[in-house]
Amino acid sequence: MHEVICPNCGKAFKIDEAGYADIVKQVHDSEFEKALHERLALAEKANKTEIALVETRLASELEMEAAKKDAEIAKLKAELSSKEIATRLAVNEAVSVVEKERDALARDLELKATQQKLLESGLKERHATDLKAKDDQIAYYKDLKMKLSTKMVGETLEQHCEIEFNRLRATGFPRAYFEKDTDVRSGSKGDYIFRDADESGTEFISVMFEMKNEGDTTATKKKNEDFLKELDKDRNEKDCEYAVLVSLVEPESELYNSGIVDVSHRFPKMYVIRPQFFIPMITLLRNAAQGALTYKTELARVREQNVDITNFESELDAFKHGFARNYELASKKFKTAIDEIDKTIDHLQKTKEALLGSENNLRLANNKADDLTIKKLTRGNPTMAAKFNELKVEDATSGE
Repeated sequence: MHEVICPNCGKAFKIDEAGYADIVKQVHDSEFEKALHERLALAEKANKTEIALVETRLASELEMEAAKKDAEIAKLKAELSSKEIATRLAVNEAVSVVEKERDALARDLELKATQQKLLESGLKERHATDLKAKDDQIAYYKDLKMKLSTKMVGETLEQHCEIEFNRLRATGFPRAYFEKDTDVRSGSKGDYIFRDADESGTEFISVMFEMKNEGDTTATKKKNEDFLKELDKDRNEKDCEYAVLVSLVEPESELYNSGIVDVSHRFPKMYVIRPQFFIPMITLLRNAAQGALTYKTELARVREQNVDITNFESELDAFKHGFARNYELASKKFKTAIDEIDKTIDHLQKTKEALLGSENNLRLANNKADDLTIKKLTRGNPTMAAKFNELKVEDATSGE
């Protein structure tokens, strides 16, 4: 048991262990709580004091920091103001320079624009002048073509052929006759007649020429074939061996543009050519006729002596066949030549080679003609051989 004295009345009383422990606990808790409150109060007071100090210090530091910031801001504002002034001055100066350059460039562009306009105006005027000249030229030729009669257009082509022939007359055809056909007794006439003779005056070639331009076509005559019948009639009436139509009709025809066109299947010994083949055609026919002239002369002499000429025709046929073959080759070469001429000027060398090839074939034809002698013609013919032996004997006897 424990004896406890009351602090208020001073009396003593006893309590057991449990009660004592409870009182001790209460006392202890009360003191602890009091002490705790006291400590908490002190701590709170100290904390408030410390907070106040911290707040004071922070306020001071913030004021100092604010003052520093204000100073920096003022400094920055001053610097910015200075830089703005410098920038504005620089910008103004740059703008002034740019404006000056712009004004100078604008003046330069205006000057160049004026020069360009003057140049364009000059070019346009010159182009218009050139164009007008071309149009006038085209209009002139169109008007000329419209106004010219069929006869006049034909005569223009005739004059072309006549000039081409006269250029070579003195050197190539010294004994030739080439004149306009003026004989209208039969009711019609061709354009030109060509005849040539040897040194003795024996005629060996004759050609009737008809010249037709594109303007010669009428409502009933639009093709080359339309002129062939009349040409054949003129050839026969004027006793010409060959007939040649020099034509610009059907300009798009591949047949007539290919070279010398043989129309003997329609009318004998007749050809259609373009103007560029006028001289080559005369040369071809003349050279062929010259080659055959020797045989005609010898054949006439043999016939006068009543010599058997059984094998003569076969020999002549062989010659004609060889000549026809050479003519065919020559015609092909002429076709190659005209094709090359129509393509480009750069192909003139090929044209030359083609013409040389044609000349070679003509040379071969002439060589065949030169190589054909009276002995070869009488070979294998006993009758003719005997005749020539008799002639030799007679010549030898008369010579004695």
